[in-house]
Amino acid sequence: MRWRGRRGSGNIEDRRRQRGGGGARAGGIGGFGLIAIVLIGWFLGIDVTPLLQGGGGSVSVGAPQSQEVTEADERAAQFVSVVLADTEEVWAEIFAEQVGQPYDPATLVLFKGATNSPCGGANGASGPFYCPADEKAYLDTDFFVTMERRLGAGGDFAAAYVVAHEIAHHVQNELGILGQANQIRAQSSQARSNEISVRIELQADCLSGLWARYAQARFGSLEQGDLEEAINAAKQIGDDTLQRNAGQRPNPHTFTHGTSEQRQRWFAKGYENPQIQTCDTFSTNRL
Repeated sequence: MRWRGRRGSGNIEDRRRQRGGGGARAGGIGGFGLIAIVLIGWFLGIDVTPLLQGGGGSVSVGAPQSQEVTEADERAAQFVSVVLADTEEVWAEIFAEQVGQPYDPATLVLFKGATNSPCGGANGASGPFYCPADEKAYLDTDFFVTMERRLGAGGDFAAAYVVAHEIAHHVQNELGILGQANQIRAQSSQARSNEISVRIELQADCLSGLWARYAQARFGSLEQGDLEEAINAAKQIGDDTLQRNAGQRPNPHTFTHGTSEQRQRWFAKGYENPQIQTCDTFSTNRL
């Protein structure tokens, strides 16, 4: 991805040198199993407590003691700032063309270890997520290293896809989709809530593909292999793949983000036909 030397965003809130809050408590599981399940939470952007129920005892998933900001962290922050700026320009263009209203950009919070949000504590178990209450996306700058080394989803455009996915949730919020969907979820059974969550997340994947197509047209930022990096990242963070890698049998009724195949396909749909209506995951019978 061609990104160096380009404009960064002014909508970055840097909390990396602030000491985070306390850890989250979860049902007992230890060793490698805990690491695997925490990774599921990290890449799904969800509370992993339901996946950690296993009987007696508890484990504290707390913030690291060190808050050192490394050179790698700084490079990641510069990269994220440029990608965020790209999303701002692209979505302003798309909203003008397809929505007929201005786009109000999100703020992205960079943190290390742990921080707080109106949607709850952010740490290694919560991972990158968007909080509609304050219209901010949250990202630990250690995330990209973990993404590459533990999930096999390396590459700068894979990382850009993750940022674009969280900003896509802000786009859903701007369009009024996220609020309506979450209101229905709050009144639904767990199974129905999970089903709606999958539709929310697949729509965000599709909107990420739409963003990638516009970014290429506007900035010429994609290099050979970039789309493959994003598609591979979508594959590696599918619910079924994450559960298998955690040593579990995939349980579709627990899926909240969609299978690897679904995530790849919806990203590709957005890229191939870059219209917001292409990403209507709520009225289709085939996810």
